Amino acid sequence: MKPINERQDTILALILHEYIDTARPVGSKRLVDKYSLEVSPATVRNEMAVLTEAGLLRQPHTSAGRVPTESGYRYFVRRLLGEADLPPAEKRLISHQFHQATADIDEWVQLAASVLAQHSRVASLATTPCPERAIFKHLELISTQGRQVLLILVLQGGDVRQQMLVLAEATDQTHLAEVAAQITNVCLGKDTNKVARQAERFPTLAQEVTRLVADVMARADALWTGDIYSDGFINMLSQPEFADSPSARHALRVFEERNFLEEVLAKVLSPTVGGIQVVIAGEGAWEELKDCSMLLTRYGAPGFATGALGVLGPTRMAYGRTISTMRYVAGLLSDLVIETFAG
Repeated sequence: MKPINERQDTILALILHEYIDTARPVGSKRLVDKYSLEVSPATVRNEMAVLTEAGLLRQPHTSAGRVPTESGYRYFVRRLLGEADLPPAEKRLISHQFHQATADIDEWVQLAASVLAQHSRVASLATTPCPERAIFKHLELISTQGRQVLLILVLQGGDVRQQMLVLAEATDQTHLAEVAAQITNVCLGKDTNKVARQAERFPTLAQEVTRLVADVMARADALWTGDIYSDGFINMLSQPEFADSPSARHALRVFEERNFLEEVLAKVLSPTVGGIQVVIAGEGAWEELKDCSMLLTRYGAPGFATGALGVLGPTRMAYGRTISTMRYVAGLLSDLVIETFAG
């Protein structure tokens, strides 16, 4: 794209702000009058024509003002949007809500979705934190009937996996408890590969169980198992762009179909905690999101457990406010997760 100058940057940013607030095309006279620009409406119209030629604005009708294009939104978010911060009063309110919650991860995540929807005025989602990889914590073996044994594997973070196994010969509960304690003592704190390597050091029964434990952990590594909480559907459906339109209903598929959400998260969400990824109009990859913007961020304790926060709204969303809210809520959740998983 041909570089645009500082005045054109300013006019583009003002048009974005106006259109986000009003959802109506923005004219040159309105900009000059409202923002006391030291140029004439004719000069502003000339600059708007340059921005239109550059593909950053478009004119819905001949006599109408201008509205941003998808490229205009992307340019604004990546190059013109400054670092915003929530007002102190809002921070205090949100912080108070979290500190009033019980020490329950599901309640924190549900509250996070509610706060994001309320303060950003769009739809939101939050996933519970999951270990970045399966880490062995505790094993129990319980005799059930004959040669059948219930294997109960507890992973770091509280994830519990159960599986039935049939032994070559019946074994009493006392011996099963000794085997489970032996494996726990050796495998505590180890990931899937390290647990698998411990099998050879055990006698036959413990070796068989350890290999099964490694298989269970490998399946846990391959699955994203976080619960999903969402809120703010009414915010999405009440936007003027989506009045009597199937677009919002199509976009809300991201909340309704887990496979679709996992696909978006896998392709967009950064593996590191803290950054905000912005998906505008589906970025050509998801037709369901062509009239929307989606913002995603990862929170949690790197190396222990992380989850995702996201918002979904019209392309004409208040990016600055939404991003600052997401950053603050993600920071609070990260602190809580660190206290729980890593503390």
